[in-house]
Amino acid sequence: MSVPRFAWAITGSGHYIVECVELMLSLPNVDLYVSQAGEEVLKMYDIPLADLKARLPVYRDKAASAPPVGLFYKHVYHTFVMAPTTSNTMAKCVLGIADSLVTNLYAQAGKCRVSSIVYPCDTAAEILTTAPGGKQVMVYPRPVDLAATEALRAFPYTRVVDDVEALAEALRQRLAALA
Repeated sequence: MSVPRFAWAITGSGHYIVECVELMLSLPNVDLYVSQAGEEVLKMYDIPLADLKARLPVYRDKAASAPPVGLFYKHVYHTFVMAPTTSNTMAKCVLGIADSLVTNLYAQAGKCRVSSIVYPCDTAAEILTTAPGGKQVMVYPRPVDLAATEALRAFPYTRVVDDVEALAEALRQRLAALA
């Protein structure tokens, strides 16, 4: 049997995406899952998908049934990470909607009792983020987006983190627990 892996998903959020990708690339044994919007955002932030493909397996959202989710049932993954995660994906996960590759991955991780680490783009009433091109901008999440973030915190096998430092710490703790 092969060594269990991280499954990492990138959605259409650019919120600290450069830092999230750096963290992902620092981990051992990672498969990357990219939504269609995630592909667009990677381009906006000058992160070539081809460069990522050269370093790790990349699965793209191209099939209606999201076939790679079956890998959770084969115990290929020990941890699922969504970072960064859009408010749209958060809302779908809270409602149990699994109609895309990424939302299906989250649903199947939960059904298989695989730990998930989620870094939403909406974690506070005011958030400083980096826009494409590097400019720092202030974002003001809607109450509905903040409510979805809070709701997901209560889900079993799910750890929601509020910033890149907390994401890095959650990953360190997960690696230590697996060691």
